[in-house]
Amino acid sequence: MTRNERSEVSRNGFKRIAVVRVRGRARVREDVEDTLKMLRLTRVNYCTIIDDREAYQGMLGKIKDYATWGEVDEEDVATILKNRGELAGGEKITDAYVKKNTKHSSINAFAKAFINFKAELQDIPNLNLFFRLHPPRKGYEGIKRSIKEGGALGNRGKLKELIYRMR
Repeated sequence: MTRNERSEVSRNGFKRIAVVRVRGRARVREDVEDTLKMLRLTRVNYCTIIDDREAYQGMLGKIKDYATWGEVDEEDVATILKNRGELAGGEKITDAYVKKNTKHSSINAFAKAFINFKAELQDIPNLNLFFRLHPPRKGYEGIKRSIKEGGALGNRGKLKELIYRMR
């Protein structure tokens, strides 16, 4: 995405969304599995951060029975990057690495720019574009039911509470 496209996206009021895979691989239809792979959600408790463009909304509709998602703010993104951000080879991401390899001074500064669509995860060299989260403390609410039915699947609105249980 070019700088002009990023500024156009941010002007249109798009938001960042974190998507977490909740259910495993058993009995998953091929088209759903392909969509999960496109989102880099190949395993349970993997997380990826996207925006809420119409194309992604269609993908979320397809994987609604296997994942949960919600809006994130800069504090959430910074928490994910600090606790679960990894470089190729398994190294943890640090403020020093971000300062050396990007124009941002720290992970918090990068998270702020990322939320405002002035940066992308790809701007950090060698960063894995998915995050391997810890299983949530006290577990999921139920992996076979939607949020509306008291479960864990589908759109949560805000994902802050789940992210803090999984960091």
